[in-house]
Amino acid sequence: MPSVDPAPEQLVSLLAASARGEQAAFAQLYALTSARLFGVALRMMRRRDWAEEVLQEAFVSVWQHAAEYNSAKAAPLTWMTTIVRNRCLDWLRRPQHETAADDEAMTQIVDDASGPLERLMQSAAMKSIFSCLKALSAVERQTITLAFFHGLTHAELAKHLRQPLGTIKSSVRRGLLRLKECLG
Repeated sequence: MPSVDPAPEQLVSLLAASARGEQAAFAQLYALTSARLFGVALRMMRRRDWAEEVLQEAFVSVWQHAAEYNSAKAAPLTWMTTIVRNRCLDWLRRPQHETAADDEAMTQIVDDASGPLERLMQSAAMKSIFSCLKALSAVERQTITLAFFHGLTHAELAKHLRQPLGTIKSSVRRGLLRLKECLG
């Protein structure tokens, strides 16, 4: 890690390359600035784990907003430091309901029971349902499975499948009636 500040021109160039999506440039930008920015975060947060989280959020923000950087308004390191400071302030304003003990307790919770979908798929009824689904037309099968497994509404189905809403409603209704007959 460099002990002196990198040249502003170099940082401007790396920010511009990052704005174009060049990951190598962003990695170099990170290598040149992360130590100084981590120091800023650590001074404000006073907890190493929080400072690391904030720094990660800040660099994600730098990556996402690199195209918005304007060298006429601020030096690159100043702009990045402002992002880190703002992230720190945001973090400190959040209600801190979680503690390390809560995190450790949550990792101890293990649910060995199979979920409802797993139990359904293991049952004999599921075999019947799959058999009946195969008897449906492709459109009926697609609309019903998207609605059931993905929870899509009629309007969402229409948008997803690029079909009129009435067509989707009819397909779902016909498919459900055919499933009912097959299973009954």
